[in-house]
Parts: sequence; structure tokens; C-alpha cells
Amino acid sequence: MPTVKAVETLLVQLPTRREHRWTGLTEPIGRYVLVRMTDSDGRVGWGEAPALKDWGGEFGRFFGESQLIARTVIENYLAPCVAGIELGNVIELHARMDSLIKGYPYAKAAVEFAFYDLSSRALGVPVTTLLGGRARSRIPVTHSIGLLSIIDAEKEAAQVAAEGIKTIKIKVGVDPKRDVEIVRRVRAAAGDAVDLCIDANEGYKTPGEAICTVREMEKYRLKYVEQPVMGIERLAEVARAIDAPVMADESAWNAHDVVQIIAQRAAQIVSIYTTKPGGLFKAMEVAAVCRAAGIVCNVNGSVETGVGNLANIQLAAAAPAVTLSCVVPISTPAEWLKGQVGGIYYKDDLIAKPFDLVDGAVVVPAEPGMGIDVDEAKVERYRVRN
Repeated sequence: MPTVKAVETLLVQLPTRREHRWTGLTEPIGRYVLVRMTDSDGRVGWGEAPALKDWGGEFGRFFGESQLIARTVIENYLAPCVAGIELGNVIELHARMDSLIKGYPYAKAAVEFAFYDLSSRALGVPVTTLLGGRARSRIPVTHSIGLLSIIDAEKEAAQVAAEGIKTIKIKVGVDPKRDVEIVRRVRAAAGDAVDLCIDANEGYKTPGEAICTVREMEKYRLKYVEQPVMGIERLAEVARAIDAPVMADESAWNAHDVVQIIAQRAAQIVSIYTTKPGGLFKAMEVAAVCRAAGIVCNVNGSVETGVGNLANIQLAAAAPAVTLSCVVPISTPAEWLKGQVGGIYYKDDLIAKPFDLVDGAVVVPAEPGMGIDVDEAKVERYRVRN
């Protein structure tokens, strides 16, 4: 097999369709770090670190990675240590990265995505094959409504439902009265056929506040309540008091976190990321622990560009525990945008063709590697050089 020859980083910024915020976020989405990895035969593989300095785990257990931090870690530590690794040997890749520097899962994930992309292309198979096989061929998409005005949220919910998206997630956690009202009005706008879920991003001050607020919302039929408070123990307190299932997100970064969630009976659902545990290999470990415990999962992320989002799709297709609709973009370059908003967060993208959407679900690409080529001209157009 060929070996890793070189790793480089590029910073890009995609233009957003509209502002997309959640509780605690203070910087715009879409300015992320790309990894371009070259092998000894001249092939190129791509990865992405959607690093956000505001995004981390509970009580400082996991911390944000800015774009500067991610690039520094990749260029000064990870790139030199992975040079020469034979493609396909992802265990060796992680062993080298983890022995050299602790933490920084987003930086490590970006390198690993590029490695999986290259390895799969060299073998002529999709990434799902290296992850153990394909459990499903379509990934239902959940559209996320950020901290918009209620009027704007109503309009967007109605259009998304008309476009065929079957699940909508509403960002809450700012003000309980406002949160209850936006759920009521989005339910009315989207109709009864659409599943609704909420995500507070740890925004409620106490378990009691979360419990009271969710109880007011439950009449509008919530599919789940995502991370209402900070802390596994406090999450468990909420889970015991409400009817809707609780999803762990900020509390669930790696397989060990899930073991603690199981012990505390803190959640019935876990949101798996390709990035939080440090890549696809470790995300599959998270999924395996969840499946053994009877916890169902979705795949979520940080509103990646198409480069990182392809890794989301490969994970969602391969992990048997991922049975819920996934909060992933419908990555679409500008030339294919026709006014649709469901799953659309950017005005353009970095991939050569759009995701194929059928009946509210993304069709998993079957081509080798991550499945869709990167458009290097678009990368250059949106590259940030300062």
C-alpha cells in the first residue's frame, strides 16, 4: 500500500445563507480548517476541522479549538508524526497522534478523515467499507433552526416542511417563555406530520428550570430534548422528570463518557460526532457502546462544509446505532441552489456536486473515498490567507 507523503492545512470561509447561532456561540460558522493529505502515489485526500473556540464539553472537561489552534497542532505535531504511515492502518495513525499530543480531537479528526479518504481511494472502495460496511443507504436529515426571531423561525419551518424535511430541531435555552412560544408557533407552522426536537446547548440554569420549561413544551409533541443542562448528573435529573427522551451532546464526547451516561441513566439518546471523539474510528467506538446499552443515536456536527459533512454521512451510513434523523447539512454548491432552505446553511460549498436528496434523506454516495470529489477551484475561491 502507498504511504502518507505530506499533510498541509488551508483555512476557508464559506458565505452563510443566514446567521446560524446557538446558546454560547460567539463566532460565525463556516470558517474552518481543511487538511489536504498526499500519498506516495500522488493521490489526494481531504479532511476538515470545524473548530469553534466556544464549543466544548461540560465544566471544561473538553475545550474549544480555534482555527489557529487546530492549524498549529496539525502543522507542528500531527503532520510530521503521520508521515510514512501505510494507508489503511488507522490504528497506527491514532497511536502515533495520541502518543505525541494529548487531546485536540478536532485536529486529529481532520487528519484522520483525509487518511480514510486516501486509504479508501487507494483500495477503490467507499469509506463505509473500512468502517465495517453500510448499515443504510439513505440518511434522513433534521433541519436546525438557530436563535432566530419567532417570525423568521415560523417562515423557515413552513418552507422546510414544504420541501419534504421530516424533522426540525429548534435551538432554545435563552429564555423559557420565549422557548415555549417558539415551539408552539413552529409546530403550528410546520404541521403535525413533522417531528420537532429542541436543543438548549446546556442553556437552562438549573434542572428545575429545564424541567418546568420542557413540561410546557411537551404538549407540542417533542421527539427529544437535547442537552438541556450542563453535567451528566444534572442531565439525569431532568431525564427522570420529563416524558420526552433526553439526548446527550456536550456530555457525550467519547466512549468513556457514554459509559458514565449509562451508569447515571442520564439519556436515552446520544448525539455522535465524527469530531468530538477524534475521528471516525473512535466515533464507531462510541456507537458500539451505545448499541450495546440500547441507546439510540443520531449524527450531529458543527455545520461543516461539504468536506467534513461527507465524513458525517459515512459515519451515519456505517454505524448501526444511528437510527434517528441526523442534523447534517445538505451540502450544495451554488450552481445547484434553487431557493431551497432545508438543510442549507451556506450560499456555496467546496464539493464538486451536490448531495442527492430523496424524500427528505441524503443518498449515501457509493464512489470510492468519501464519495464526492472536492472542488479545488472552490477551495481557492474561499481560502483565507491571513
